[in-house]
Amino acid sequence: MAIFKELNVLVSRDDQARPLPPSEAKKITPLKKPEWLKIRPPAGENYTQIKQLLRERGLHTVCEEARCPNVAECWSTGTATFMLGTEVCTRACRFCAIKTARLPPPLDPEEPYKIAEAVSKLKLKYIVLTSVDRDDLPDGGAEHFALTIRELKRLDPNLVVEALVPDFRGDLKAVETIVNSGLDVYAHNIETVYRLQYRVRDPRAGYQQSLSTLLHAKKYAESKADRGPLYTKSAVMLGLGEENEELQQAFKDLRTNEVDVLTIGQYLRPSLTHLPVERYYSPEEFNVLGEDAKAAGFMYVASGPMVRSSFKAAEFFIEGLIEHQKVERK
Repeated sequence: MAIFKELNVLVSRDDQARPLPPSEAKKITPLKKPEWLKIRPPAGENYTQIKQLLRERGLHTVCEEARCPNVAECWSTGTATFMLGTEVCTRACRFCAIKTARLPPPLDPEEPYKIAEAVSKLKLKYIVLTSVDRDDLPDGGAEHFALTIRELKRLDPNLVVEALVPDFRGDLKAVETIVNSGLDVYAHNIETVYRLQYRVRDPRAGYQQSLSTLLHAKKYAESKADRGPLYTKSAVMLGLGEENEELQQAFKDLRTNEVDVLTIGQYLRPSLTHLPVERYYSPEEFNVLGEDAKAAGFMYVASGPMVRSSFKAAEFFIEGLIEHQKVERK
């Protein structure tokens, strides 16, 4: 095992990217957070209710596992992103706080029904499901994902379901399994620009691999006469060393692959063993980049320091769009 300092990452024989050891990470002097970048601590009646419901049923949310800065705001309004397939990932991307292991715990066969029951109790109109990468499973967990979506739709056919899915190692059959489940929004994040993919993401991920799954989801859905439109969505983090020209190219690449919705947010370092923040973008810079992305042709763009993949503004837009189309079809 050798340390590649130019990548700030350890690479083992099985090509598993690992965080930098604390002794190395402490040599990096963190940038001071700007005054306007403040995170409100979790609190409130709805926050407590959701947390209690999750604990009672042994469920997990990416809101907690990935230490999302919006957990207080989202949970206080009754919104949560449920995470499938345990809280342990087979990959170790250098920006992510989720726990990793080569062999995570087995899937819980009751999880799809537990999640559907929890969503029913919360009376949500728009639900986001995500999952860890399960490269240890033949289908990457696609059927488990699809079963959860089908159960949610069975209990409430009007529920809008967004699935923020892995790349399934580029397995397009797994992508089709998700599309066939009846979801409304297929989301997968490229995370960063082309040049920084290997530095930021696990070596088993890839820029073109991610784009190919997003395009296939869209094209496959269009080929199915028995289903309505499918919207695709992706996200980019800023502050990892990207250049403006690279971001503009990423916007073009996403649109070339027919991605409809984009979220742009500030990368925040979860711990000293994760990649350092190279730069904090101002709210004004986020506004400019958001306008650039809109000009590239996205249906909707949410851009701001605290914007994350599951962001209420984007969800409200998609929900309104789907409701409008339902009325038109009638």
